[in-house]
Amino acid sequence: MPTSPPVAETARPLLPQGRPHTPFEDVQGIFTGCLFAALALVMFRESTLLTGGTTGLAFLIHYLGGWPLGAILFLLNLPFYVFGLRTLGRTFTIKTFCAVAVLSLQTEFLPALVSFDRLDPVFAAVMAGLLAGTGILILIRHGASLGGVTILALYLQKRRGWRAGWVQMAIDCVILSLGLFVLSADKVALSVLGAAALNFVIAVNHRPDRYFGI
Repeated sequence: MPTSPPVAETARPLLPQGRPHTPFEDVQGIFTGCLFAALALVMFRESTLLTGGTTGLAFLIHYLGGWPLGAILFLLNLPFYVFGLRTLGRTFTIKTFCAVAVLSLQTEFLPALVSFDRLDPVFAAVMAGLLAGTGILILIRHGASLGGVTILALYLQKRRGWRAGWVQMAIDCVILSLGLFVLSADKVALSVLGAAALNFVIAVNHRPDRYFGI
């Protein structure tokens, strides 16, 4: 999935400065945000859909090889932490590492707690996108992300001057296009719908100037 909006303000102090989150608040925020995102991934997988970003690539590998989605997601994100340390700092990178680890575990354990007798694929695409977007929004407000493409996009923006939003969009388009080699065209179309729902939530609600608890 697009793992967070590729905008530099996610790593900058907000003005006016609010009271920082306590460690306990960060822990519950990361756990809750990841739980929302994990439920979204379960819905995507149940409907044989995918999303953009590193998560979309993990889905493609999962569908092709049948390996555990959570493990693939965790391993794919490992190289990106190098870019995170150079671009977004130690605290953000550590929180992001923890978020991805928690998400990977939740993705594997949730199917034992949740099952669907009937899940309309259109509803699954939209609802999963909204859930994932909400989860990512929670993580952003606690100084974390779901890593992957967002970190790379911010790194390239800093080092090369490439607009992070365009970089992330281009990578997401490539990953979703690769889905045509694995899934049917209608599944890919629904995956695009889910990605649009995800980004809609973030675009409407991610306003750093309105949020003062960091």
